This record gives sequence, C-alpha cells and structure tokens, in this order.
Amino acid sequence: MPSFSLRGFVGPWWFLLLVVVGLLVVGYLVALRRRRRDTLRFANLELLEKVAPARLRRRRHLAPVLLGVSLVFLTIGMAGPTSEQRVPRNRATVMLAVDVSMSMNATDIDPSRLAAAKAAATSFVSDMTPGVNIGLVSFAGSATVLVPPTTERDTVTQSINGLAVAEATATGEGITASLAAIDTFGNVVGGAEGPPPARIVLMTDGKSTVGMDELVAAQDAADREIPISTISFGTDLGQVEIEGERIPVPVDDVTMREIAEISGGEFHKAASAEELRRVYDTLGEQIGYQVEQVDASRPWFVLGTITALLAAASSLLISQRSL
Repeated sequence: MPSFSLRGFVGPWWFLLLVVVGLLVVGYLVALRRRRRDTLRFANLELLEKVAPARLRRRRHLAPVLLGVSLVFLTIGMAGPTSEQRVPRNRATVMLAVDVSMSMNATDIDPSRLAAAKAAATSFVSDMTPGVNIGLVSFAGSATVLVPPTTERDTVTQSINGLAVAEATATGEGITASLAAIDTFGNVVGGAEGPPPARIVLMTDGKSTVGMDELVAAQDAADREIPISTISFGTDLGQVEIEGERIPVPVDDVTMREIAEISGGEFHKAASAEELRRVYDTLGEQIGYQVEQVDASRPWFVLGTITALLAAASSLLISQRSL
C-alpha cells in the first residue's frame, strides 16, 4: 500500500468525508447495540443460539466492515495522493570541462590521471539519458570547445578518447568557454520555453596557472544560474617528470570546493579511478533525471473498488446462508 503524508495530496479537503464515514460507523454500532438490547429483551436465548449462532452473527459484520474500509480507500484516492518519481530529463545541457594539463600524466592514479579520466567520462556520456545535450571543453594553457552540446554520444566519446596533455592550466578559461558554448546552444534551441537548464562538470587536478581567475568565472556562472559540479581528481602524492625532473602535482581541493560553492554546484573528491567512476555515476543520476510529483491515486481507487466488491459478495453469501 502506498505511503503518504498530507503534503502529498492535491485536494486534502476530501478527507472531510472521513468524518461522514466515522458517523456511519458510530450509527452502525448504535444500531447494533439497540438491536442486541431488543433481542435480549424478547428472545429465548437458547432458541436464538440454535437459529442464529454467534459465529453466523459475527459474519454479518464482515460486509459493513469491508464497506467502511472501501470508503476510506476511495476517500484517499479522491484527495489526490501524489508520489515522487524519477523521470528522465527531456531537455538539459551539460558541458564537460576536462583539464588536460601536464599534471594529468601523473601515475598516482593507475594507469594515469588522464587515462582514468577518459574512461570515466566516456562511461558518463554513454549512460546519460537521451534528452540531455552534452558538450566537451578541454583546457590547459587555453580552452577549446571540442564538441558543442549535442545528443550524439559517439561524437563526444571520440573527442574524449582523443584528449592529449599540454602545458599550463587555465581553469577559468575552461569555465568561460563552457559558458559561451551553453549560451550559443541556448540561443539556438531556446524557443518559447527559453534555454534548457544547464550545468558544467569541471574536472581538474591542480591549481590554475594562467588565464582568467577561476573564482571570477565561477561567479559569472552563478550570475547566469549555471551551477558547476567540480571534481578534484588525484592525490597529494602525484608527480610528473618534465625534462628529467620529478615535479609534485598535488590536487587543489580548496579551490575546487570554492568554485562549486560560488556557482551553486557540488564539490566531489576522487582519489582513485573507482572513486571517479562513482562520482560520475552520482552526477549522471543528478543530471539525467529529475524528481516529479506524479498522481498516485489509482492504487487507492483499485483497493477501494475491490474492497467494495468483496463487501457486496460477502453480503450476498451471508444472506443466502441466512435463508
């Protein structure tokens, strides 16, 4: 049987009918008491037990009880119960902004940060619900929109697999390029409903070194009501070899958390390939689906109808046996 609360009903005023049901129950009990009093006053108890044993008298209450339960079920149905249901989004835009700086060659994540990121991002794109448009931005010393928002998953996954590292990290530029791609796409497909809701999924492993301040870019996203879900990927032990020198490349959790907070998004920490896959799975659930209040009255009407039919059937059977 569905669970419910008063907040989940379209017309809770229908519950006033339960007062009528309660009055009917009280009236039935009063009538039974009077009948029993009159019967005991005038009937021979031994003869009454032979003609209408206690077992048969109890059965006569079955139909009224079932009818009362039926009325309760039908009243709940008329009150319009609703329930939360996850449904696939039919329109949304997601820009994946992936860091391809040299630090992504670090092998603290097996086989490397970039390889693990490619695998997880490809799975994320492939599993996303069909109504979501996905685009791809890569950023190192500058940002490039590799794929504008599209529902063609193969195009995005091919571009993800082709990602290659370059020097420097321009996180702010990656956010700005993502916002520009979202704006362009929204202007094309907006229509009467306006542009579809959008989100940026930003995955990086280190501090920004060049370009626009990433926190300023995050505020720009917040002003446009485009949240940024950040993924801080890697560990504090990461190192890369550049010109024969081992250079530490620890993750920058602090800045990634700030970007998420400023823009109204969520911060995620992934220190392994498995954690990164789980983060992308979580984001897929959040982005690809939305929770809607849907009508849940049908089960109550079905229960009420079945119970009413049982009440009628039991009344007929008991009447036949009484003849």
